[in-house]
Order: sequence, then structure tokens, then C-alpha cells
Amino acid sequence: MTLAEALGLLAPRIPDGTVCIHANGYVSRAGCATRDREECFYMIGSMGLAASIGLGLALARPDRRVLVLDGDGNVLMNPGALASIGAAAPPNLHHVCFDNGAHASTGGQRTISDRVRVEQVARACGYRWSGRVETPEALAAEVPAFLGREAPAFLLVRIALGPPGPPGPRVPHAPEAMTARLRRAVGAGA
Repeated sequence: MTLAEALGLLAPRIPDGTVCIHANGYVSRAGCATRDREECFYMIGSMGLAASIGLGLALARPDRRVLVLDGDGNVLMNPGALASIGAAAPPNLHHVCFDNGAHASTGGQRTISDRVRVEQVARACGYRWSGRVETPEALAAEVPAFLGREAPAFLLVRIALGPPGPPGPRVPHAPEAMTARLRRAVGAGA
């Protein structure tokens, strides 16, 4: 399963109104190409900080569901975010990690996710639930249950490294425009 295929299975099942924070790199590109909404924020740079931004939003807006869409390289760049999420235990934060075993958007350098079970790290950090899926069928079956699980919850989705090149065009929104539209969407003003 590729990143685009995984997002294609996940995106239609994300409830309307869910705030989605996409990690930088190909997760943002594929996410924007799959289902762009006002409630979506796409990281540009700031590797490893999508979960931190998601945590801040979940704490600031406990009335809103927050979904962080991350990559293994990003999570492994900032594992402290997992501990912060576990300690704060926001009941409205769900975290998906697409694991292709590489930093795909920077040249395909390998990560250590083949030796570190990231979902187990999330659980050890205090996530109320963590799990892993490795096939499209398992992902399709798990998504509805995952989005209803007690949070914070973490789902690792094993994906193929995929062909060389991006899974979609660059995110067309300027960072300032994304910030303004997300602020409007969550009721934080412009």
C-alpha cells in the first residue's frame, strides 16, 4: 500500500469538522491532493512538529477532534512529542503515523522504524491505545474503530516506500493563507 492509497482509504472516513495537521514532506502533498479542507494544516518545514501543533490545538480546543497525520521520519525526529501527548492525555487527539521506513521526500534515507516499534513507543509514552496495520484491508477495517477509540490514540500504518518522486504536487496554499483559514475553521479569528 502506498501513502496515496492509505490516505485514500482514510480521508473519506474522517468526520467533518476534524482538524487535520499533516506532517511536512510527502504526507502534506498527498494529504492535500486527497482531501483538502479548511480544517487542514500542511506543515512546510518544521520536521517532527506536526504532533506538537496537534497537541496545542487539542488542548486549546477540547471541543474539536484533532487528527495528526505523520510519517515515521517525523515521529522519530521528535519523540518528545509522544511523551508530551501521553502526559497531557488530550481526549480529542488521534495520531496516525505512515511508516515507509524512510525519509522519502529528502532522498529516501532509511529511518530506524524497522528496529523501533513506534506504536509501542507511543503506548509507553502514555497513549491510551496504540496499534498497527499493514494491509489496505486492515486499514479499512480499523479506521472507524480507531477514530472512535479513547484518546490519545496512535495508529501506525505500514506503507511501501513507493516510486521515486512526490505523491502529488506541492501544497498550493501559502503558509500565511493556511494559518488564516485554519484559524477561521477553528473559530480563533483571523
